[in-house]
Amino acid sequence: MLDQALVAEIAQEVLARLQQGPAVSPSGPRRAAAGSAGLGDGVFATVDEAVSAAADAQTRLAAMSLAERGRAIEVIRTICEEQAEELGRRELEETKIGRIEQKVEKLRSIRNVLGVEALRIEARSDQSGLTVIERAPWGVVGMVLPATHSAPTLASNAVNVLAGGNAAVFSPHPAAARIAKHALQLFNRGIERETGLRNALTTVAEPSIRSAEELFRHPGIALLCVTGGPAVVRSAMAAGKRVIAAGPGNPPVVVDETADLDAAARAIIEGASWDNNLLCIGEKEVFVVASVATEFLAAMRRAGAVQLDEAAIARLAEAAFEFEDERAARGCGRAHLKRDLVGRDASVLAAAAGVRVPPATLLLFGETGEDHAFVQEEQMMPFLPVVRVPDFDAAVAAALRAEHGYRHTALIHSRDVGNVTRMARAMNTTLFVHNGPCIAALGSGGAGYLSFSIATPTGEGVTTPLTFTRERQIALAGALRIV
Repeated sequence: MLDQALVAEIAQEVLARLQQGPAVSPSGPRRAAAGSAGLGDGVFATVDEAVSAAADAQTRLAAMSLAERGRAIEVIRTICEEQAEELGRRELEETKIGRIEQKVEKLRSIRNVLGVEALRIEARSDQSGLTVIERAPWGVVGMVLPATHSAPTLASNAVNVLAGGNAAVFSPHPAAARIAKHALQLFNRGIERETGLRNALTTVAEPSIRSAEELFRHPGIALLCVTGGPAVVRSAMAAGKRVIAAGPGNPPVVVDETADLDAAARAIIEGASWDNNLLCIGEKEVFVVASVATEFLAAMRRAGAVQLDEAAIARLAEAAFEFEDERAARGCGRAHLKRDLVGRDASVLAAAAGVRVPPATLLLFGETGEDHAFVQEEQMMPFLPVVRVPDFDAAVAAALRAEHGYRHTALIHSRDVGNVTRMARAMNTTLFVHNGPCIAALGSGGAGYLSFSIATPTGEGVTTPLTFTRERQIALAGALRIV
């Protein structure tokens, strides 16, 4: 069992704004209340029932051809495209974080998630015979969903696991459980109509800490994929199973003296304001070389961001964080992020800072020191701290410290190829973006592909169907030689 400190941390990080539901029995798994509505189409009262149903579906799914799996995946893509506005509205209404236009765009972008087209069979042949290398499913995958992108992460991961021949049991964040359940039921109904396959994707009616822990340790779960903060990742890893962990990020941006400052400002605003900075890949802090810092701040203002002064930043920090020592007066020291302003509009943050901005403002920014909480913490709100540094080397060193070794995402704006290469090697992040917004890393304005689970702690990177398969070799010794 988890110790009490870890349970408390998970409660803060994974189950914020917990929805009211039936009590949890200390002696057994949580069950839906008598007469509970919403069961069916992949939704079950207990984890055990959800895993059992998914296991039955996986046996059938593994026997399907890639073309048949592709038909199931096309159902998910079509629903996300055709019902993006409705699903996005439901998610925003439930979570109260982000922006509706990006909620919709995230769902429509599921078209860019890799499906069966990512799978491949390799063969090796020599005088001794032939070996075929193919991809085999794991079985039933347990998946944790975040509140920040509940339905898109569900859809993205469903496409990946189904392509690999797996079924999945999802554990949604309770702050976004209703939209996850609704989307999952839509997907299951569509898949059953198209292919006859039932319960390829399942969940429990009332998610909780207890049900997540039970899912992690259930013997019917072959593989875990966790998208969330450090506490839930540690909890999953403690279960003793293979874990694909999509953990935290705190992406730094470096602007050097050679950058096109107006283009850099536009790209940074686009990325940092996208869905009110809820993206784990989103620009979280900027380190700008001092010789161009004043010009860069002016470029940010020209591009539409609103600059806060030192006093306003202090008021915003007080509203956004809890501090443990006397350095709180200047926004430094050990800080704990409050949830009140996460994913809220820039106008809401401005009000907390004691200033007024036009309602259409997408991003606030302002100068801070490197040790400020807004720089060192993954704050997920549309305020961007800007730090002046003496030169490029100092910028990269500060970016490394702020990124905390997560190896998630880093960005640079520069016309110096040497500087770009040096920073890319130093950061060694899963995603690295040059002269563009963060979303270019996942196929929006760049040549990449999309996933809402970016596995940095465990090293798989941007997940694909291959992430959820095992390599299998079939050797034919001394056979099939024709030359």
